[in-house]
Amino acid sequence: MIDHQTIERIQDTAQIVDVVSDFVTLRRRGVNFVGLCPFHDDRTPSFYVSPAKNICKCFACGEGGSSVHFIMKHEQLSYYEALKYLAKKYNIEVVEKELTNEEKQAQSDRDSMFILNEFARDYFVKILHENLEGKTIGLSYFRERGFRDDIIKKFQLGYSLEQRDAFSSEAQCAGYKRDYLLKTGLSAGGENNSPLIDRFRGRVIFPVHTLSGKVVAFGGRILKKVENTGKYVNSPESEIYSKSKELYGIFFSKSAIVKADKCFLVEGYTDVLSMHQAGIENVVASSGTALTLGQIRMIHRFSENITVLYDGDAAGIKAALRGIDLLLEDGMNVRVVLLPEGEDPDSFARKQNAEKFNQYIDQNEQDFIRFKTNLLLDEAGDDPIKRAGLITNIVHSIALIPDNIKRSIYIQDTANLLNTRENVIIAAVNKIRIKNYEKRKEQREKEESRETTIETETSSEIPTLESKKFVTTRNPYEKSERELIRYIVRYGTLPIFVRYEKEKRKEEDKEIEVEVTIEDGPSVIEVIKFDLLRDKFIFTDEVFFSNSLYRTVFNEACEKLSDESFVCDRYFLTHHDPKISKLATDLISDKYQLSKIHAKSIGESEDEKSSRLHERNLLDKLVVRATTELKNAHIMQMIKELRKKLEIADSEEETELMGRLLQLQDLKKVLAKNLGERIILKY
Repeated sequence: MIDHQTIERIQDTAQIVDVVSDFVTLRRRGVNFVGLCPFHDDRTPSFYVSPAKNICKCFACGEGGSSVHFIMKHEQLSYYEALKYLAKKYNIEVVEKELTNEEKQAQSDRDSMFILNEFARDYFVKILHENLEGKTIGLSYFRERGFRDDIIKKFQLGYSLEQRDAFSSEAQCAGYKRDYLLKTGLSAGGENNSPLIDRFRGRVIFPVHTLSGKVVAFGGRILKKVENTGKYVNSPESEIYSKSKELYGIFFSKSAIVKADKCFLVEGYTDVLSMHQAGIENVVASSGTALTLGQIRMIHRFSENITVLYDGDAAGIKAALRGIDLLLEDGMNVRVVLLPEGEDPDSFARKQNAEKFNQYIDQNEQDFIRFKTNLLLDEAGDDPIKRAGLITNIVHSIALIPDNIKRSIYIQDTANLLNTRENVIIAAVNKIRIKNYEKRKEQREKEESRETTIETETSSEIPTLESKKFVTTRNPYEKSERELIRYIVRYGTLPIFVRYEKEKRKEEDKEIEVEVTIEDGPSVIEVIKFDLLRDKFIFTDEVFFSNSLYRTVFNEACEKLSDESFVCDRYFLTHHDPKISKLATDLISDKYQLSKIHAKSIGESEDEKSSRLHERNLLDKLVVRATTELKNAHIMQMIKELRKKLEIADSEEETELMGRLLQLQDLKKVLAKNLGERIILKY
């Protein structure tokens, strides 16, 4: 357990722009920063980062929060693991109590698997550099391939001994469980309690890192010719590893990609190593698989420009074309470079330095659509049927491009290359785009139908922050409750109103007028508490909030009000319960803020503007309206329930129920008048 003071220190030190920039390319927009959201398929920047509030928020998918919440979501860590991640990043000492056996048992499988992978990486590195077999076989292989020691150490390359269970035995002796050895794929076998076998035995090891540098998987290359054995073996899919979502080298390349605003895409591990050694660091590998949407979105966070390097193998190029179409669909600018015959990125980079390599790229890279058109033209020759198929193929790629201007330019260029009328290609592109739109629409309708079914099945549940998409249909109090909690979190300790008077003073021999406070009203929390407490007729057992999360925030705010150091937004943003701190972040998030220039032009900063809301009595009116709306919602619900009871009540009960109903309806009239509504009650 981490104490509240340490949590506050971590939150204060971890600047949101600094943390998010490790994973997303941000550009300044006014007083905020904006970038592509890493949590959904974002093609136009909707992920806002506020340095002033130290929070982030996606206004498309709703994800966001403080630095801690961002790391929790992005790296799939628990609240306390995310705190420790940031503490390590900023060299903050975290003192926590000794975990009990029960707490140790509660550690997640994911955490245990990551810890085991780190142990495995260190073990393989140690074997490569210190073990006789590792040095004579593994290290010799890397050096024969021309890799320098600094590259070998940078990418944490290793070696696994040929002994069947060398690593598995070492890991079990170190206390790692068989279950995790099997789940991570580091070991195989183990059926019926039989001994485990090392998956990567007799292979050089390439660790695969996440964006934050955690080891998520391994690739192993065999060095001896063995029948029915693949040259490469990779970690299997697991709770922490999905091959379609990872790119080899992304951790070491992300900064260079941002700096160059370009990413080179290659196929294998050694391609990345050789290019780094040649001084070209903005490179990632798809690890021999077709490019996936998850990998594309990862690249897109850092740059819109991608150059694919091909080794001249026609069959390999055609197999990769589908992945390139996905790049176009995601709005990327795609260029292609065909390397000299007999060369691949690994061999070519080893013969070049960075200057010569980039010079070759500049002279030989082609736009993808033009490259694909020329490639298929060579194959089709003069065959009219093949040429017709070629046009259809190219049109499918062009139709995927989301930008209208780019798409129109590609249509013109392709029409010239294929000696075809432009209007024919335009018609074909539009037909495909309409068809694709209908497919997406149908898919969305199916998903909405599925979500509606889930909503109906769970309609009796109390709404939570995670289920906010449907709360308005399930909970009649949600809107008013959330609004009240928003005022508490944002302005809780502020006076509900402040009265000023102007006073004349002399400064530098000049008489000036200044505003002096003559009266402070009660705080926002006190006003809300008083307004709800006086209506015990409406609320049962003083339960003012049906949502348990809101109720906790309200109760804690009331308890802390006597503490002079209590600041609402700060307290709840750094709350030990991640659900409450996430809620606080959502409640204080604003998509738009005045820039410094505009704020200056009206004579006050954005912070001053927020703090002066009460001066104009706006806050007073807003809080009163929100409490009135909450009471109104409760009364409407009570009237509805009373009418149901009246339908089955006997004569004695009917008199009592009618009296209560009339009382509620009178109160409803008063509340409706306060809200400025006109109502007609049916008796």
